[in-house]
Amino acid sequence: MSMYQISPQIQIPENEIEFGAIRAQGAGGQNVNKVSTAIHLRFDIKASSLSDDVKTKLLFHRDKRISKDGVIIIKAQKYRSQEMNKEEALTRLTELILLVTKKVKVRRGTRPTKNSQKRRMDSKTKRGKIKSLRGKVDE
Repeated sequence: MSMYQISPQIQIPENEIEFGAIRAQGAGGQNVNKVSTAIHLRFDIKASSLSDDVKTKLLFHRDKRISKDGVIIIKAQKYRSQEMNKEEALTRLTELILLVTKKVKVRRGTRPTKNSQKRRMDSKTKRGKIKSLRGKVDE
């Protein structure tokens, strides 16, 4: 059984990814009515061999490609050949899984320096003086 490599830690057996050929939408000349070049990729998250952590993150990720049943459905029809559309669908699946597994950098709040606060207040005072000079002139 061959595996599809997502990242060094994550790999998916190819039998868990289901492909279906369908006819592409839109203009395409005389070929469009005869050849099924678009690819429908289906990947069941719950039945997959992914770790429970990744499964949970995928199921709670808000994306229109993930159905309520926990199935990722990707339709690829960018290219005219079925093979290239298959690669495109796999690439999009990889991007989706990598997006959820990426560690979010924790934001650490910092304080502005004394000098930067002083510069800010000085510029505000200067601007206020300029504006106050715009008032009516008393004679």
